[in-house]
Amino acid sequence: MAEAARILALEDYLDRKPGQLSGGQRQRVAIGRSIVRQPKVFLFDEPLSNLDAALRTQMRVELAQLHQSLDATMIYVTHDQVEAMTLADQIVVMNKGRIEQVGAPMELYDRPATEFVAGFIGSPKMNLIPGTAIGRNDVKTAGVRPEHILADVEQGDWPATAKVVETLGADTVVYADADGIGEITVRLPGNMRLKAGERLFLTPEPDSLHLFGEDGNRMDKPQ
Repeated sequence: MAEAARILALEDYLDRKPGQLSGGQRQRVAIGRSIVRQPKVFLFDEPLSNLDAALRTQMRVELAQLHQSLDATMIYVTHDQVEAMTLADQIVVMNKGRIEQVGAPMELYDRPATEFVAGFIGSPKMNLIPGTAIGRNDVKTAGVRPEHILADVEQGDWPATAKVVETLGADTVVYADADGIGEITVRLPGNMRLKAGERLFLTPEPDSLHLFGEDGNRMDKPQ
């Protein structure tokens, strides 16, 4: 028990009752109950879902450190793609009981196998638009991530109007309404200043487009 308390930084709280512990400390106690049994496999079923945002971030870091120190297999179930991307060595994306894709986090991010995976992995999520928006009648859906769209106030492929602008410091996230296409999310450098209602032009990076067919599966780009 002493080793589990050391690993989870609970040594100063061993004399406290559950009601005297914070939410994050209670989560660590629950994990400690498993550690003392020295299992070869841990199963975490959405362990952070009831915590507030600050505690979720803290516990995510602690779980990653725990995984490294114990060198044990951990199966982690979550609907939060940020948790999946930051904690996993391998991600299994499931949709209605069916496996959509298995791979390392950046494999799924860079090359999603299906339209479902493309829309699930990434924050802000990938833009999924009709293939006709990029001049491809043979493509049902084209995907492009917010950071792979260029914005210019004078020229570009898609005329648009900025609807909401989120200034986040290092990044500026713009939710725009592209003429004839619909809502497009764009991630821009933080020093680019836009205001809601301003007109701009958006251009997707051609090499960063993801193409999906009628069956929802990834299409190989033509050479």
